[in-house]
Amino acid sequence: MYTFESRVRYSEVGEDGRMTLQSLLDYFQDCSTFHSEDIGLGVEYFKQIHQVWLLSAWQICVNRYPKVYEQIVIGTVPYEFRGFIGCRNFEMKTAKGEVLAYANSIWSLMDTEKMVPVKPNEKMLNGYVLEEKYPMAYAPRKITVPAEGRAEEAFTVKPHHLDTNHHVNNGQYVRMAMDYIPEGFEVKQLRVEYKIQAMLGDMIYPVVCGGDGTYVISLNNEDGKPYCIVEIAG
Repeated sequence: MYTFESRVRYSEVGEDGRMTLQSLLDYFQDCSTFHSEDIGLGVEYFKQIHQVWLLSAWQICVNRYPKVYEQIVIGTVPYEFRGFIGCRNFEMKTAKGEVLAYANSIWSLMDTEKMVPVKPNEKMLNGYVLEEKYPMAYAPRKITVPAEGRAEEAFTVKPHHLDTNHHVNNGQYVRMAMDYIPEGFEVKQLRVEYKIQAMLGDMIYPVVCGGDGTYVISLNNEDGKPYCIVEIAG
C-alpha cells in the first residue's frame, strides 16, 4: 500500500475540532495523486498522452473523525482493472494503527481529445501494481434517487469549484451536498456517483431527498439530469 503521513491541520476541522468529511475526502484524493506522481504517472504524463482518470464513484466509511493536530497515515492501493475501469481502495489510520476511515473508488480512463474511454497502456499496468481488495462491505456503484424530493435554489459553478481538468472537482460536489444536511449530523458513510461534468458557468439545480438518517442529494443540470448524486448516511 502506498502511504504518506500527515497531521490534522486547524484548517481541516469543523467547529467540533474534528476533521470534516470534505477534508477526509481531500486526503484520499491527494493520496491517489501523490501515488500516481511518485510512480511517473502524474498529471503531466497524462497531459502528454491526452488522457485522464475520471472518478466515477466513491464509497467512504468513517469509524472516527480525527481531532485537530492528531498524527495520521493515509494509504491507497489499486486492486482491479476492467477494460477502461480502474478501482482503488483507501485507508486512514492513526499513527498507532487505529483505522479511522476506509474507502472504495471507481475510475474511468478517458481520451481527452476524442472523449471516449480507453484501456490503460502497458506503463500504467506496470506502474499500478494490483493488490488484494480491502475487506469492507462494498455498496453498488449506482445510487437510487427517491421519486420525491425537495428542489432547492439553483446556483452557478464558480472558478473556485474547478480543478486542473477545468471541471468541477470531485470533492466540491460533496461540499455542495453537505449544505443541505442538518447541522450536527455525523456522516458514517458517503456514497457519490459522478454522471456528467459540470463546467464554469453551468447552473446546478439541487434536489434533496430523504431523512431519518439517510439523505440523497441530486445535483442536476437544467434538464433535470444529474451531474452528481450524493448519498449521506449517519
